[in-house]
Amino acid sequence: MELNDGNLQTLTEFMRKTLDPDQSVRRPAEKFLESVEGNQNYPILLLTLLEKSQDNVIRVCAAVTFKNYIKRNWRIIEDEPNKISDPDRTTIKANIVHLMLSSPEQIQKQLSDAISIIGREDFPMKWPDLLTEMVTRFQSGDFHIINGVLRTAHSLFKRYRHEFKSNELWLEIKLVLDTFASPLTELFKVVYRVCLILISFFQLSLPSQDLPEFFEDNMETWMSNFHNLLTLDNKLLQTDDEEEAGLLELLKSQICDNAALYAQKYDEEFQPYLPRFVTAIWNLLVSAGQEVKYDLLVSNAIQFLASVCERPHYKHLFEDQNTLTSICEKVIVPNMEFRSADEEAFEDNSEEYIRRDLEGSDIDTRRRAACDLVRGLCKFFEGPVTAIFSGYVNSMLGEYAKNPVVNWKHKDAAIYLVTSLASKAQTAKHGITQANELVNLTEFFVNHILTDLNSQNVNEFPVLKADAIKYVMIFRSQLPKEQLLQAVPLLVAHLQAESTVEHTYAAHALERLFTMRGPNNSTLITPTEMAPFTEQLLNNLFKALALPGSSENEYIMKAIMRSFSLLQETIVPYIPTLIGQLTHKLLLVSKNPSKPHFNHYLFESLCLSIRITCKANPTTVGSFEEALFPVFTEILQNDVQEFVPYVFQVMSLLLEIHTSSIPNSYMALFPHLLQPVLWERTGNIPPLVRLLQAYLEKGAATIASSAADKIPGLLGVFQKLIASKANDHQGFYLMNSIIEHMPTESIVQYRKQIFILLFQRLQSSKTTKFIKSFMVFINLYGVKYGAIALQEIFDSIQPKMFGMVLEKIVIPEVQKVSGPVEKKICAVGIIKILTECPAMMDTEYTKLWTPLLQALIGLFELPEDDSIPDDEHFIDIEDTASYQTAFSQLAFAGKKEHDPIGDAVSNPKILLAQSLHKLSTACPGRVLSMLSTSLNAEALQYLQGYLLAASVQLV
Repeated sequence: MELNDGNLQTLTEFMRKTLDPDQSVRRPAEKFLESVEGNQNYPILLLTLLEKSQDNVIRVCAAVTFKNYIKRNWRIIEDEPNKISDPDRTTIKANIVHLMLSSPEQIQKQLSDAISIIGREDFPMKWPDLLTEMVTRFQSGDFHIINGVLRTAHSLFKRYRHEFKSNELWLEIKLVLDTFASPLTELFKVVYRVCLILISFFQLSLPSQDLPEFFEDNMETWMSNFHNLLTLDNKLLQTDDEEEAGLLELLKSQICDNAALYAQKYDEEFQPYLPRFVTAIWNLLVSAGQEVKYDLLVSNAIQFLASVCERPHYKHLFEDQNTLTSICEKVIVPNMEFRSADEEAFEDNSEEYIRRDLEGSDIDTRRRAACDLVRGLCKFFEGPVTAIFSGYVNSMLGEYAKNPVVNWKHKDAAIYLVTSLASKAQTAKHGITQANELVNLTEFFVNHILTDLNSQNVNEFPVLKADAIKYVMIFRSQLPKEQLLQAVPLLVAHLQAESTVEHTYAAHALERLFTMRGPNNSTLITPTEMAPFTEQLLNNLFKALALPGSSENEYIMKAIMRSFSLLQETIVPYIPTLIGQLTHKLLLVSKNPSKPHFNHYLFESLCLSIRITCKANPTTVGSFEEALFPVFTEILQNDVQEFVPYVFQVMSLLLEIHTSSIPNSYMALFPHLLQPVLWERTGNIPPLVRLLQAYLEKGAATIASSAADKIPGLLGVFQKLIASKANDHQGFYLMNSIIEHMPTESIVQYRKQIFILLFQRLQSSKTTKFIKSFMVFINLYGVKYGAIALQEIFDSIQPKMFGMVLEKIVIPEVQKVSGPVEKKICAVGIIKILTECPAMMDTEYTKLWTPLLQALIGLFELPEDDSIPDDEHFIDIEDTASYQTAFSQLAFAGKKEHDPIGDAVSNPKILLAQSLHKLSTACPGRVLSMLSTSLNAEALQYLQGYLLAASVQLV
């Protein structure tokens, strides 16, 4: 793409169309941009647009598009084409910092993110001057520029908190500190001095005209910058707003956060200063009001105390009974209250409320911080703290009992306090796994939780009902089973609550209960115990999806999936109705997929419907195809990228269920599955390979006869996959199915070329993963076509190639093969080479016979060699940076491990003994002679055990 006005105008027009709410306009525009983004100069045109366009909307759109383009394409993946040309990469890095710093804030943030993405890949080795360029901008005096540098530095450096330790990491951090630390510290000092001057003016109450002109004109910018030095997050000064924190609150809260970090990371150095910080932060806490604008400040201040009280050498600061009482009374209890702001969020912003409460994103809330402080104090003072809070809990419940309508928030706080007090250890899978023994959870459930679960008034006290449901969910591992069974029908009823939080919590609680395991790893709650509630459960779950705000509620859909999984054949009578509802929902969400978890659980539920029904009656597979194929066709035709990998998985499941010949509807699709464009998206590769394997398993003969011209297409897919380190194993999966299922005569002309491709890859890039897959393939080939055919095809490529492969690959590497089926294939293949290949007995290959037998016995008896060379770093599909939807495996579409040898060989050790016996009978004395002179004693002893087990002898 040339850098000219015409291309800029074209990009502008299509970018404007991507903002159109009409899907028929938006989708083609998105497709166009996707089709041209591989062209050289495309990213430079985007940068030109965001810099020079007169339309601010287009500038912002270009900035977002550029950031996403960088996110998808910047990483260079070995064995795959470079998606951004080297000249474009050089131009981007040469200009992006200046462009970012000179752009308005909206665009600056997008470019800052793009720099951090590039930096993750290229800094410092491929972008050594990045930091130097950023640091020089500190001298500009322009705080718009300085803020941009700080924001970028934050996004670049924040990963250091979570990186694994390594010499490379330490070297990179040292480079950052050497280059950045001193200028940053000097900048901090300057801004701090200016802020002190400003504060002194405020304290003297001087009128604004007495402020120096420079300060008066730039006061907000100076204060913003001081905050950015701590958080690198710029906000406007809003001290009179009760909802949003002003800069002063943000500054104080960040200081608390930094102080907590010092206390944790620099214990010894910070120790002399800590008592003063504790005092100052305590005074801050007790003086802060209940307004929302103080939430972050209060949360960070409490988290500071929580991090300090957990450390043994600060224990003395908290051990006085009066101190504990004061903390409980003045800090913890007030910040556990359910405020009007929380009530508004519960009612009007339920999605955010649920996200905070269920998904752990409440880390910055007062309640979460107070809860963490309770747990921290209980580490050393569990008895006194429990005693203090027990009094508060009883008092709160007493107030509630006096007037529930007015005082319901007291009970809410009491439940939260009990939850905080009782929770010592927790996992997502099991809820609370270790509880405070001083808290009687069962008694509290019976006396205070059950009443809210039982409440018949669906709209009365929805917060308390949500609290009760959450109590069951959190303490499910601590409550007796009879109480959980008592709760189940009540939870089912709560699925119909108008409150989004309430019915979402009910769905989530049921889903968690259905995953619990009892004796013998069976589900704790059985289908029999659920029988009285099955119909109501299914009805209420699907009705809940129709409630306002829950049409794509992922917790409800996950509960549907888990219910199907638990109930199994119990749901079969309901499937005709349910599959219609699921298919309709799929059609709706495919128009604009926006909730990935919801969509995943929807497809899982479809898979479960198919599996459960077809297990009882395989012929019903046709009815599922009839229901699903129209929607699948629409998804494939509209290229809904998020759903295409799922569709391929479900189709594989359906095709694998068929017991007769492959249906015509599948054969009509077959040629389209070989289109190169489908294989360009990495997320499509695993499900596509599996689908092709299903075609080969069910219809290899049909493909060979009616679609013989498509065999080169299959081999073309194999060639593409085998060339990629990330996907070569998928290529072997496909080729193994071709070898196993395709009629011999249909692929005989291609065999030699297949092996040549594999040897070319071996020469250019030999990895452990490839070697393991290669060994399984050649042994499967030997099992299918015979050891002589294997030897002949190797030697037809190059004389003595067979011996080289045995000596250099099979004998030294077979110990690395993993997986019972893979080991079995290799064992049977090697047995055939040892006992059914005359060249192993009568040519120069004979010298390899005993070492190969030794390697086979090692495969049987020695631990797997799982070592991988230090220089091998495999790229997993899920970690590949790319615009394509990542592959998400559907658990309930899972394929059973296939054994191509099957029952023909149940024990390869017995087969070895029987095959050696047969060989020794044909060549008397030869086998015994080779064994006695070359096989080591330990291996010989194992072999004698095999012979004894098989009741045979060598002659």
